[in-house]
Amino acid sequence: MKGRLVMPILFMVVFALSRIPGMLPPNFSAAYAIAFCAGVYFAGSMAWWLPLGTLFITDLGLDIYYLSLGCSVFEIPMLRSQFFNYLSFGCLIWLGRRFKPETSFLGLLGGGILGALLFYLITNTAAWFFNPFGSPEYSKTLLGWLKALTTGTAGWPQTWEFFRNTLMSGGLFTGLFVGAMKLTHAAESAREKKTDEEEAPEAEPKEAPEPDEAKA
Repeated sequence: MKGRLVMPILFMVVFALSRIPGMLPPNFSAAYAIAFCAGVYFAGSMAWWLPLGTLFITDLGLDIYYLSLGCSVFEIPMLRSQFFNYLSFGCLIWLGRRFKPETSFLGLLGGGILGALLFYLITNTAAWFFNPFGSPEYSKTLLGWLKALTTGTAGWPQTWEFFRNTLMSGGLFTGLFVGAMKLTHAAESAREKKTDEEEAPEAEPKEAPEPDEAKA
C-alpha cells in the first residue's frame, strides 16, 4: 500500500521537473508516459485530476515565466493550443484506462508509445487546421497536413524531429514507470507472502496411533 501512495507523487514530481524550460529537448517529455500510466495505475478519479491538475499548475508557472520574457501567452491562438494539449492528455489517460496493471511489460510499453503517437497526431493536426501563426505551408490540403506532420514551417526544427522525440520519450518514460510499478508490486507481494508465512500457526504434530493390544 505504501508504494501505491508514493509512486503517484513521484510520478507527478518527475512530470513537473520534466517541464522546466531547457531541462529536456523539445517534445522529449515524461508527460506522455505520465498521462498514460496514470490511466493504468491510478484509482478512480485520481487518474484524471492528479495528472491534469499537475499539468494545469505547471502550465500556469510556464505561462508566467514566458510572459516575463515578453511572450503573448494569453492570446486566443496560444490558449487554443493549450486546450488541444489538455484534450490530448485526456485521450492518453482514457487510453491507459483500457489497460490493466497486470498487462505485460511489453503490452504497457506499446500502449505508452501508442499514446505518444496519438498526442503527436492530435496536437499537430490542430496546429495545421487552426494555423495560429499563419504559416503558408499549412494549406488546407492533404499535402499541407502531411507537411505539418513531417517538415513543419520554415525557421523552426522540422516536425519529424519532434515526432522522434515524442516517441522516444514516450517509450523511455513508460518503460521506466511501468518497470518501477511492477518491481514495487513484486516487492510488496513478496513481503506480504513472507509476513503471512511467519504469522501462520505451526501445524500440531499428530499423535502416534496406539499399538493394538496383544491378542491372547
